[in-house]
Amino acid sequence: MKNSLLKGLMVFLTMLCTSLTYSQDVSGTVSDASGPLPGASILVKGTTNGAQTDLDGKFTIKNVGSNAVLVFSYIGLKTQEVSVAGKSSVTVMLKEDSAELKEVVVIGYGSVKKKDATGAVDQIGAKDFDNVSSPSPAQLLRGKVAGVQVTQSSGEPGGGVAIRVRGNSSIRSGNGPLIVIDGVPLDGGNVSAGGGLTSNSGAQDLGTSSARNPLNFVNQNDIESISVLKDASSTAIYGSRGANGVIVITTKKGKSKEPQLTYSTSVQFSKMSGKFGVMSADEFVAAGGVDKGSRTYDWKDAVMRNGFTMNHDLSFSKTTENSNTRISFGAANTNGIVKNSGLDKYSASFYNSNDFFGGALKVESRLIYASLKDETTLLSNNAGFIGNLIGTALYWNPTLPIYNANGSYNVVSNTYLNPVQLLDAYKDFTNTNKVLGSINTTWKINSHLKYQFLFGIESSNSTRKVQLLPTIDILNTAQAAVPGSTDVKHGQAAIAVQNKFNKTFEHTLNYNNDLSDNFNLDALVGYSYYDYTADGSNSSGIGYDMAQTNLIDNIEGGLQNEFRVSSFRNRVELQSYFGRINATLYKKLILTATLRSDGSTKLGVNNKYDYFPSAGIAYKVVDSKEGIVNNFKIRGNYGITGNQEFAPNSAISRGSYGINGTLGVDTNSNADLKWETTKSYGVGTDFELFNNKLTGSLDYFQRDTKDLIFPVPAAATQPGPPSPRFKNLPGNLINKGVEVSLSYKVIDKEDLTWDISGNASFLSNEVKNFAGFISTGGLNGQGLSDAYAQVITNNKPAYTYYMYEWRGYDASGNSIYADAAGNDTGLGTAAKKLLDKQPLPKINVGFSTNLAYKGFDASASFYGAFGHYIYNNTTNAYFFKGAFLGGRNVTQEAATSAQAQGDPNSPSTKYLEKGDFLRMGNLTFGYTIKGDALEKYKIKTARFYVNGSNLFIITGYSGSDPEVDTDKSLNGVPSAGMEYLSYPREKSVSVGLNVTF
Repeated sequence: MKNSLLKGLMVFLTMLCTSLTYSQDVSGTVSDASGPLPGASILVKGTTNGAQTDLDGKFTIKNVGSNAVLVFSYIGLKTQEVSVAGKSSVTVMLKEDSAELKEVVVIGYGSVKKKDATGAVDQIGAKDFDNVSSPSPAQLLRGKVAGVQVTQSSGEPGGGVAIRVRGNSSIRSGNGPLIVIDGVPLDGGNVSAGGGLTSNSGAQDLGTSSARNPLNFVNQNDIESISVLKDASSTAIYGSRGANGVIVITTKKGKSKEPQLTYSTSVQFSKMSGKFGVMSADEFVAAGGVDKGSRTYDWKDAVMRNGFTMNHDLSFSKTTENSNTRISFGAANTNGIVKNSGLDKYSASFYNSNDFFGGALKVESRLIYASLKDETTLLSNNAGFIGNLIGTALYWNPTLPIYNANGSYNVVSNTYLNPVQLLDAYKDFTNTNKVLGSINTTWKINSHLKYQFLFGIESSNSTRKVQLLPTIDILNTAQAAVPGSTDVKHGQAAIAVQNKFNKTFEHTLNYNNDLSDNFNLDALVGYSYYDYTADGSNSSGIGYDMAQTNLIDNIEGGLQNEFRVSSFRNRVELQSYFGRINATLYKKLILTATLRSDGSTKLGVNNKYDYFPSAGIAYKVVDSKEGIVNNFKIRGNYGITGNQEFAPNSAISRGSYGINGTLGVDTNSNADLKWETTKSYGVGTDFELFNNKLTGSLDYFQRDTKDLIFPVPAAATQPGPPSPRFKNLPGNLINKGVEVSLSYKVIDKEDLTWDISGNASFLSNEVKNFAGFISTGGLNGQGLSDAYAQVITNNKPAYTYYMYEWRGYDASGNSIYADAAGNDTGLGTAAKKLLDKQPLPKINVGFSTNLAYKGFDASASFYGAFGHYIYNNTTNAYFFKGAFLGGRNVTQEAATSAQAQGDPNSPSTKYLEKGDFLRMGNLTFGYTIKGDALEKYKIKTARFYVNGSNLFIITGYSGSDPEVDTDKSLNGVPSAGMEYLSYPREKSVSVGLNVTF
């Protein structure tokens, strides 16, 4: 008996000691990339023992075995398992669940998991561009999304950006996608005024410059995500505005229940990338140029400089059970690499949401404000042989000094301008204030039905002021101060004002319910009304006293001033009814159908309304968490969308008065004018393989655009000469292609991650059933008056090159061209040819990789375009033998060529080059500090990084840069792939700091 009691006591004491040794309380903190994470779940694996984090992200779990495993989870973040291993304190940071098909993407009037989408939709988030310095959200898409090409018109800060989603769907109307920011569709037009100063002599045209980028007002640090809707299944809900794709930008909200303050700053250093290749002074003399004795001139020193950008961003956010608030402020100051150019941008944003009546009513309000101050110099798109600033700097004899001995400018002639004098004499400033605001009210009628009302405004006020001092003698031609006079006038000034105020009203009713275990219905009906108004004025003066220096503030005053004033006002209204049904059957089959009816005041009275339907279907062949194939979905879609990106008042008669008071007809009315419409269909697949490590998609699409809008001659119906009218011409623009995107997690461990991703698109387009022969791609320069390089014609791609086929020089140095039969001949009997060459890339690619080890991270991105050609109008206009022998600087190749001095400088294949390139977009290295090391400074996380942009490019193009798209449109028909005296691109390095308090 005694032995039995002793044994029992020992067993009890052993169990007690074991429980005291192996059972304990575990505490800790859970966070995500933005700080402490309230509401995260922690569970002891294999048990029901668990807890949730409090408002500070802290937790405590009792009775945890020392060998237990804790499972941490949070919606939208990757579940993480941590072994206790005897520790009583655990700190965990949850990462975003990067499985692509689990991602929730924002679409029109809602959101959907990508694995449940029937259409081609891609989304990039803040993590994809947090450390990329970009003045415009459009540039954040470069190389990131298959089928999306983003091209800067030039390297100028704030310069225009062309976005094409799946190529071109129009010839004359706009090809840019619809931009929707926080549910408010932008009007798509320019925010600021373009234009410039021109003389009355065509040969001495100073040219005009483009308006600024309309997306410049959005601060990239305020962006949460950018979704790209590419096919009809996803864009037809936008009806007449969806033909070119839709880009949906969603701005940030507050995330943390604990007040969070974030400050970011960076400084960027830039210099010119690429070259123009003109000769130095010694090279100029060695090639036979006239030596004026000086060796002090270098064209880069004259007009270029090192660029500099400083960024500051400050944001504050806080959430509670019933409210969410975020406020941000941003300031960015950029000095461009061309002197007297830059962009100052000041922005502020506000988001607030409040729940009322137990969450039955939610009111969200958003406001974005930006003040943009642009400074540019004379960088026009269509300057004559006198040139813009870049042109004058290139052709200046490098043995000529800029200044005389007495310090005055060295003036040669009124057709051979001193570049520094021109730089100092020309001023061009644009101030723009932009406001985008919305109020969105959601009423949850019951658990399945909700009503939303959105009211949005978009307001902008822009003033551009330009002047050229009278000391620049460009206008030394006989110009009439008044009719019949031949007084010479000097100096020019212009003020352009443009105001916009747009309103959006939208009502939607949404029903979502699981009608059975195997049937879910998500239905939406809505009504929209958009009101877009624009007005402005233009005033200009020519002829000022030589002593005047402030022409803008005295624009109407001068000794021989010719003063002109004009004004305009436009209004466009668009009314829409729309509906969408999403049905999911057996959690496998997904059906989508949309219908939108749009009516627009842009159209003729007989075609005010049209209907835009679409249908999509998707089937989840595999939907598994484990195994080789985790998700595999096939989908298809068909739909009709429209394009209303053509000028207001195109359907009505318009007239204007000339200088002498006569009435002229600008356009005649067309009661039958209607939208261009695009029928499209596509098939595709989304997949995840190898335990969600490899994700990707593959798509094929075809689009057919008809009812092409063009201005055509028509008999005048009002006093004045015959004028055009806008018509829908017979013809089709067929655009088709294949897209592929892949992403692979090479390593996915707690302290080490590495992923790579890439995408490619293969595009082709062709004009069919078209009887016209429309010219575009206008050329400028000496001997190039009225010349053009591209045409729109049947059975050819859009903007096909049309010119002489150059075959070298004969013994006398005259160019040899091909005649109609393909034989060598001189210019007199040469024949222009439709070439099998196009300016739009056939292949676009993008590639990126990200590596992170503990606090260290590194990323790199590349993008490129292939299969297209660029017309080098700069070389055509400036770099030929006759220019060199006439005293202008050229490239060494032109100076030493066999070309005769009098050989006509005709447009030909001599200046047509392959535009293939592969560019490193960004390279970033960073280090993040967090935890106890920063706690005493009240800092949660701090990240330092170094970023390089455009560090190198691989290309065979001889011009300054192959990624260029100078606007060389003719008669309103746009061009593509043209280069002419473009603002050079830059390469840059920036260092930055992000701190969260």
